[in-house]
Amino acid sequence: MTDEHHHRPDRATDSGPRLAPLPEDGWDPSTRELLAPIPRDADGHVANVFTTLVRHPELFRYFLAFGSHLLRDGRLPDRTRELLILRTARNTRAGYEWGRHVPLARAAGVTDEEIHRVGAGPDVQGWTPADARLLRAADELHRDARLSSATWSALATDHDEAQLIEITMLVGQYHMVAFFLNSAGTRLEPGYDTQTLPAPTAREDGAEGTHRDA
Repeated sequence: MTDEHHHRPDRATDSGPRLAPLPEDGWDPSTRELLAPIPRDADGHVANVFTTLVRHPELFRYFLAFGSHLLRDGRLPDRTRELLILRTARNTRAGYEWGRHVPLARAAGVTDEEIHRVGAGPDVQGWTPADARLLRAADELHRDARLSSATWSALATDHDEAQLIEITMLVGQYHMVAFFLNSAGTRLEPGYDTQTLPAPTAREDGAEGTHRDA
């Protein structure tokens, strides 16, 4: 195995990202049209995830519509959405995804203590049964690519059919985004890079090492 196989995916290399964000002075009219609906950060720039992904403009057009619907117009409460995304970011070791969504989670009412606790998983003390079910759902989808019968039934007590569908699609969407971000080496923007991705447990670290060496 090369050294590349032993790098954690949430660590950018010293040489920079594999795919750099497209600088604004390089945007053609079509690119400007695609990026125009996206709110800019406080520094006036469009987030790196978008200015990198727009290098595939045909895919970007459909990705943005689907992702924006889940983020802004979905049927899940904001708090539910952000707990699922944070746990997925943690499970996929997606530091960019984590860093960008911590502020969104806070805005949705997730406390700093709860954000920290997301890293410890659904079985630690402090979660309501409803919140624990959400984190367990994210874990099962990450691990097994399906919800267990017990988790599906538990979620169905306080989510309708459309919301159950959306839970699976939301976690799947943010897995896909994490695969892209981790592979492209997309870097967090200043102001977001202080949000540290929770470290894996010793047990998970050992399992990850076994998988990498397989």
